[in-house]
Amino acid sequence: MSQNDQDLSAWIARIRGCEMPVFGQTVQALRTIMSDDRASASALAQVILKDAPMTSKVLRLANSAYFNHAHQGVNTVSRAIVVLGFDPVAELALSVSLIDSLLKGGVRSRVQIEMARSFHAAVQARWVAARRGDGAGEEVFIAALLARVGEMAFWCFGGEQAQTLDRCLTQSQIREEEAQQVVLGFPLRHLSVGLVREWRLGSMVAAALEGDPRSRGPERAVVLGHRLARAAESGWDTTIGKQAIRDVADYLGQSVSAVQVEVIANANEAARVAGTFGAPEAARIIPHRDLQAEPEVPAAVSPSGPDAGLQLRILHDLTALTLSRAGIADILQLVLEGVYRGVGFERVVVALLTPDRRELQGKAALGVGGESLCAQFVFPMDGDPDDVVDAAIDSGVPCWITPKRGQTGIRRLYRVTACNNAFIVPFGMPNRQIGVLYADRGGKPLDDESWRALQHFALQASLAVGMRAPDSEYSQSKW
Repeated sequence: MSQNDQDLSAWIARIRGCEMPVFGQTVQALRTIMSDDRASASALAQVILKDAPMTSKVLRLANSAYFNHAHQGVNTVSRAIVVLGFDPVAELALSVSLIDSLLKGGVRSRVQIEMARSFHAAVQARWVAARRGDGAGEEVFIAALLARVGEMAFWCFGGEQAQTLDRCLTQSQIREEEAQQVVLGFPLRHLSVGLVREWRLGSMVAAALEGDPRSRGPERAVVLGHRLARAAESGWDTTIGKQAIRDVADYLGQSVSAVQVEVIANANEAARVAGTFGAPEAARIIPHRDLQAEPEVPAAVSPSGPDAGLQLRILHDLTALTLSRAGIADILQLVLEGVYRGVGFERVVVALLTPDRRELQGKAALGVGGESLCAQFVFPMDGDPDDVVDAAIDSGVPCWITPKRGQTGIRRLYRVTACNNAFIVPFGMPNRQIGVLYADRGGKPLDDESWRALQHFALQASLAVGMRAPDSEYSQSKW
């Protein structure tokens, strides 16, 4: 291995392990789900909902005109997956995670320039793919957005070497790639290639970076999108700008004049899209005309307390999902999201009985320490009438756990949750419960409004169960 290869490997390891480990974990979780043909929408929603900022931005993007062509209101991650599709939502989540990881500093001006180029290229590439009729517009958009991940990561986390390269580019007339070779020993596009492989960011972005530049497949749209983005910085009337537009016109088989009009309009769209992703500085850098901005879609955040409006919208979606006879896992995932975001709990668990009804097992959870709580939420059904878990299943009666009531049957539950201010509400058929909803606010006192809201969501879950096949099907639902 040459010294340059060693230097490149060291940079990949540094960014992966020291600078962006959380992003790497998010990528792994999303790619695992996307590569599994049996993965459910609820599994994808789980990954997104565990990150409140990601949830907010994914919902904002799902409501934007650029991605939501049908203009259907999207209140939940579950609904976003229905409206936009499984893979597009996963790719949006991945992109949001990357952008958030990179908006942290470094040589900030260079980070923003690279981000502006990437957003501009992504919008141009998607348009090229659409005009070509490739049918892979969303995949092309994400591939173009991620194609310069190495450049963005380096300028964000490059430290002294990033400062040195910045000075070299600012103070000399040397070409960009030559300066990178002098300072680092390798061009930054090689870092992009390495990170795309390391994080498995998709075959299309890899093909665009490593494939035949003359290819006429969908990855060609990615290459042309980046060429247009760079040309725009020099000006559309320059030699570089005119050549980039001619290349796109040739690829599409359209006139140069028609392509030029749309390419210029795309630059304005790219500025709007960058702003929607939460990158307003990058949006301002993209060469565009000042147009009226698209109306801002309110960010969907997890409320600190009950949000009656959001609850109503989610309950409406639940009714529609129930009437369409959707899978119980998808319905319970929406119930979980509604209780967590709409009622405003800090921790929520959905637990189901095993097929033999001998054990109650946590199936999904949201909130602080949700994964750990879900894994520990396992209770043998001993039939003890004094135990709150047994009583919830056997009697179908919900329980408000509070230290003021001196309840003695909470010991088993408390050992798992370490919380004596909580709700546990069963759901199922009238004489045969199949699971429970557990919710708390980290030990803080609870209120009547939240108590009623949780029971409303449990009732919706019960209605869905009542419309399905034998309850063994529900217990074995895949999450």
